[in-house]
Amino acid sequence: MSHSKIRTEKICLNCGTETPGRYCPACGQENIEPKQTVWHLVTHFFSDLTHFDGKFFVTVKDLFAKPGFLSREYMIGRRASYLDPIRMYIFTSAFFFLIFFSLFDVKKMHIGGENKTGIQKDQDLQAMMSQARTAEDSMFIQKVYGVPAKNLLQPGKDSSQNSKGVNSQWVETDYHSAAAYDSAQKALAPEKRDGWLKRRINIKKIELSLRYEKEHGELFRELAANFMHNSPKLLFVSLPLFALILKLLYIRRKQFYYVDHGIFSVHLYIFSFLILLVYFGISGLHDKTGWSPLQWLNTVILIYPFFYYYKAMRRFYGQDRGKTILKYILLFILSFFVQLVIFTGAILFTVYEA
Repeated sequence: MSHSKIRTEKICLNCGTETPGRYCPACGQENIEPKQTVWHLVTHFFSDLTHFDGKFFVTVKDLFAKPGFLSREYMIGRRASYLDPIRMYIFTSAFFFLIFFSLFDVKKMHIGGENKTGIQKDQDLQAMMSQARTAEDSMFIQKVYGVPAKNLLQPGKDSSQNSKGVNSQWVETDYHSAAAYDSAQKALAPEKRDGWLKRRINIKKIELSLRYEKEHGELFRELAANFMHNSPKLLFVSLPLFALILKLLYIRRKQFYYVDHGIFSVHLYIFSFLILLVYFGISGLHDKTGWSPLQWLNTVILIYPFFYYYKAMRRFYGQDRGKTILKYILLFILSFFVQLVIFTGAILFTVYEA
């Protein structure tokens, strides 16, 4: 409640309803003078900030100390003392990915051998072959590099492109361009032509081969960066699916609606974001101090979530230890396959967008 002066007019400025008291009975707006001083704005700002901080720290404390407690409180209607789970998810996920992207910048990663062209790589391989003392050494080098001896080029010939077409280290194709591929397809009988999906794949391979022909590592960096920046969306997509798995596992517990499983999932995701932030912070502190006990602490932090998820399920759903352990194992197995499908689809989409 603000300390501004109440208006003498008993009509709500927001909706026009008669307002005999301080608050409008229809929309809830305070019937106060619309003109405000700078001091009022400052005090209102700090009041809201401290109110948010108080709720935030209480919510985080109970989230860590009492697995499943917040979800249970939300389900039975005790919500005023804690932050709204959706708002907290948005806040913690945004803060988490802000830190995550600042720590792991894929575009600055060094990819081994990325600056060497096909000629340089062939020259390095030939130099190693010339130093091989026995036939076994030669075969070992060929096996490690994955290049048969007959494919070793003469100095000056670039292996990144052959007589057929573009052949980069990552994507191989027999065509110099998409137009050449289309011409070759038109020359074939209709029943021998590639289908729509295979055609799209081959055209994408040609585009990537031409674009990254001599930029070793750039393709990996771009794909990895695009994938990482899509990861917040992937987690957001996976959240309702995770809740659906819980709904199926507890389908006989009629008192739990899908929304209840969703709130429980949101709290688990929030906990995961926060525990990873703690892990990153301790890792950074260890890198700067070299203090070995911090490594042991981080090991405990990585193990703790597995115990936490079990305790959260046990407290929220209220089943005995045996059933909870069984459903806990099934949850991890099913969610693993769901995440695998989502991330595989995301990788294919990222390659398609490249």
